[in-house]
Amino acid sequence: MSAQPAFRLPPVPAAVSGCLPALFVMLASLIAASHATADPTPDAREFTVANGSFSLAAPADWQRVRPRSMIVETEFSVPPVGEDSQAGRMTVMGAGGSIEANIDRWCGQFSQPDGSKTADKTTTKKLRIAGCQVTLVDITGTYKDMPGGPFAGGRAVDRPDYRMLAAIIETEHAGNYFVKFYGPAATVGKSVAGFRTMVEGMVATGK
Repeated sequence: MSAQPAFRLPPVPAAVSGCLPALFVMLASLIAASHATADPTPDAREFTVANGSFSLAAPADWQRVRPRSMIVETEFSVPPVGEDSQAGRMTVMGAGGSIEANIDRWCGQFSQPDGSKTADKTTTKKLRIAGCQVTLVDITGTYKDMPGGPFAGGRAVDRPDYRMLAAIIETEHAGNYFVKFYGPAATVGKSVAGFRTMVEGMVATGK
């Protein structure tokens, strides 16, 4: 039996071969861009606020997820504990309005089983962290949840025995940033120390 001739690729014209490096660079750039827009990995604990000026690290058991709303920059899901059926949710975003106006708005999202004013049961604390004034807020009660977001319409869902922890970070050049963590009281209660450690551990990145 005669040997079959070896298969050979036809020669690549010089004009085409000269373009190959550029084509490979373009392909690599496209792949990199696709990864940049992918969902964050579950272990992506570190995040920044104020255009990257300050860095924080979430607790190890919190899972970073794709934000539900376009106005939210960073979002984490917090595992429920005990008999809680809902996970906790932490969102990070920049927004306008005074400190007092935002706290009043959050209080308006809660009602009290005994009919008392939520503002009377809300605690606040001011700290100085990484050169920023930070206001910590702690609210409990029945939460008027908007599952689709505040601008999606639909009816609010009353969630009894809920709690919200928030930190309002006043930055010099990028305005105010809001780190808000809410969910069933037991789930939030288990992560109080982790939330405060995250906020109090904020550092300036030098950007």
